[in-house]
Amino acid sequence: MGVRCLVTGATGYVGGRLAPRLIEAGHQVTCLTRSPLKLRDVPWARQAKVVKADLLDPHQVREALEGIEVAYYLAHSLGAPDFEETDRQAAQHFASAAAAVGVRRIIYLGGPEPSGDKSSPHLRSRDEVGEILSASGVPTVTLRAAVIIGSGSASFEMLRYLTERLPVMVTPTWVSNRIQPMAIRDVLYYLVAWAAVPGDVNRGFDIGGTDVLTYAEMMRRYARTAGLPPRLIVPVRTLSPWLSSLWVGLVTPVPGRIAGPLVQSLIHEAVCREHDVAEYVPDPPGGLKGFDEAVRLALRKTRDGKVETRWANADWSGAPAEPMPTDPKWSGGTIYRDVRVSKVDAEPAALWGVIMRIGGETGWYSFPLAWSVRGWLDRLTGGVGLRRGRRDPEVLYAGEALDFWRVEEVERFRLLRLRAEMKVPGSAWLELAVEHNGGTTVYRQNAIFAPRGLAGHLYWWSVAPFHSLVFGGMARNITQAASAARSAGATKTL
Repeated sequence: MGVRCLVTGATGYVGGRLAPRLIEAGHQVTCLTRSPLKLRDVPWARQAKVVKADLLDPHQVREALEGIEVAYYLAHSLGAPDFEETDRQAAQHFASAAAAVGVRRIIYLGGPEPSGDKSSPHLRSRDEVGEILSASGVPTVTLRAAVIIGSGSASFEMLRYLTERLPVMVTPTWVSNRIQPMAIRDVLYYLVAWAAVPGDVNRGFDIGGTDVLTYAEMMRRYARTAGLPPRLIVPVRTLSPWLSSLWVGLVTPVPGRIAGPLVQSLIHEAVCREHDVAEYVPDPPGGLKGFDEAVRLALRKTRDGKVETRWANADWSGAPAEPMPTDPKWSGGTIYRDVRVSKVDAEPAALWGVIMRIGGETGWYSFPLAWSVRGWLDRLTGGVGLRRGRRDPEVLYAGEALDFWRVEEVERFRLLRLRAEMKVPGSAWLELAVEHNGGTTVYRQNAIFAPRGLAGHLYWWSVAPFHSLVFGGMARNITQAASAARSAGATKTL
């Protein structure tokens, strides 16, 4: 029958890859999440039980853990205000509930142990969570990994964009610190294996790949593996971690509030001090992967469009999924709309295929400069910008990130609804719909804005003059792309 497992963080980067592998290994999987909608369209979720619960609600956590044998704790609030206190409370609730209902084992993926009083708040918090779980009375296995290399991981995206975009880099001195990076598939191997290890084990284990490198060496070897010219790296003492995180936030898709804790964690060396995990779990078949192989695997997944999960699909902003403004609670409020309706000389499937490819490398079908400028303005004001891209070039799931939007709803062959996560004084949505009226295909585009205060009204009217260029151009280009696909016989069912 396998083991009854619960996975927190199943909408995140590691959890979203762990859950299907546990299912494949024959285990019964329950996913705890605040946003079940994010798992609705994920294929493997049909084989799991999805429970809506908030780790800050002790009652909900205890209910979710009833009957569970092994609980995976993969949740954290990195990037959120007061993340240390939030993570502390969540871990305490989880630990208490696990002990109360008789969970057999907790498995926690943490970071390197902090070194000294000057360690980063991120590493201190991850270590504190591990201590809280271990003190619960439930045997807890803590796997301590440093930089995880895999397609879509925040650490890999930061490394990738820094190296690809900057042939000459002026860097802080922490690029000379030693790190032991690890391939995501090896991390998952250990996580899955521990579900079936017998006995009561209550301790932490260092895990890492076969190579110990400085961050500068990682950038140089990434460039070589990716076929790029050699990179010139010049360390400078005056670059503080704060300045480094701002720079990373501008150059890479990782926003400053996420880049900051990641950069601060690199200030200290992160090298395995032991390999005791091998006493309980043998090394993966074929051995642990080195850095170059991990990068090759990640690049292959990225280039083939087969990225399973991405860091951006976790809701870093902490913003709840907001309802549509057609909800009764919006009654009496001002709602601005820009509606475009066009007939399309193509089958609905052709139009739907064009809609589903929007964003990312495809772009937004109108005035690229305007979208780029809006993305840069968003980044400069602390927003996510356009660089989050998309996980898959042709398929979108409800709940995942799409540039500076969040996919709020996907109704196959009918509706794609996006909720804006850019910095705006209000709430914004973009609906792209396919209608089929009496044999005629119709494209309906609806931009919706619910202003917040006077600033929201002023914002709408300041950008309204550009709507014809941006939204009008989008509607024209989408319908033309659908017609061109029909003419070329390129209709593809998604």
